[in-house]
Amino acid sequence: QVQLVESGGGLVQPGGSLRLSCAASGFTFSNYAMSWVRQAPGKGLEWVSGISRGGTSTSYADSVKGRFTISRDNAKNTLYPQMNSLKPDDTAVYICAKHPRATLVPGKEYDNDYRGQGTQVTVSS
Repeated sequence: QVQLVESGGGLVQPGGSLRLSCAASGFTFSNYAMSWVRQAPGKGLEWVSGISRGGTSTSYADSVKGRFTISRDNAKNTLYPQMNSLKPDDTAVYICAKHPRATLVPGKEYDNDYRGQGTQVTVSS
């Protein structure tokens, strides 16, 4: 069955950096677009960034543009976000999400057929 397992979360100071990982299994990872979404305490789900199956196309929410970089290693079935210049507003559970297609489609950022359990990121001094 499809499994998406996130890791790498933790406590980081404002202005710091963090790199998360999402290990995928149970499907052909290289065939599907992937995204990161996040959920802050008391708030709804927020799409953060997405990447096409081959990694040639990426997209970011305005709130993280210029600070986060999404990437993938299809040989290792792993998805990453590199998160720099972190702010307290970035505090959230970060969740890896699979799309049911190979490409990113504007307006369908939340069209995921599978999501992981998430990893907590806390930005605080």
